[in-house]
Amino acid sequence: MHIMEGFLDPIWCAVWFIIAIPFIVYGAKKVIDLMRDHPEHKMTIALSGAFIFLLSSLKIPSVTGSSSHPTGTGFAVVLYGIAATSFLATIVLIFQAILLAHGGLTTLGANVFSMGIAGPAAGLACWILVRKATNNIPVSMFVATLVADLFTYVVTAFQMTLNHGQSVTAFVDFLTNYAVTQIPLAIIEGILFFMFAMFLLNNKPELFDIAADSFKKPKKEASA
Repeated sequence: MHIMEGFLDPIWCAVWFIIAIPFIVYGAKKVIDLMRDHPEHKMTIALSGAFIFLLSSLKIPSVTGSSSHPTGTGFAVVLYGIAATSFLATIVLIFQAILLAHGGLTTLGANVFSMGIAGPAAGLACWILVRKATNNIPVSMFVATLVADLFTYVVTAFQMTLNHGQSVTAFVDFLTNYAVTQIPLAIIEGILFFMFAMFLLNNKPELFDIAADSFKKPKKEASA
């Protein structure tokens, strides 16, 4: 759900930039530290970014002045967390805005917040809850990617509402317009990552240990 150039007032463009910048800066540091300290993660980080780029480039125009598409952020946030995902999403969004006319530079902060921060945060919370409840990685991945996708469009609808109308009616209208395309896309994305998680479990199950490493090891090293 990329908000296109010119659909947000300058004040809201600035607000979302200010909110997103700390996540992006910390995420850049985290990715750089991971690649320096754990070179074996480089391929997985690149794969995470590739998923975000490929899936979020499948743009379906929306009547709200935005666009609907899968987000591809569920895999990255499960392995590396919200900040790293926001940094990867920022790289993708800048590339798309400049070379593909997808989204915009003035709305970059808003798009990073919805697709790179808020959506992944919701997906990560669901991953943790479902893993604890079922210990089933493919099901957990399905739920995480589906929720990350859907919550991205909920936040985008909220952003558009703040800029255009600031009412419950406006919010419902934006949600309704997005839902027509976004709900099927979220389900398809969830199924795609469910199958990918099954493939990884059969071929590289150790990849799912990366999540524990990326969340726990920096804390231990910092306290040493």
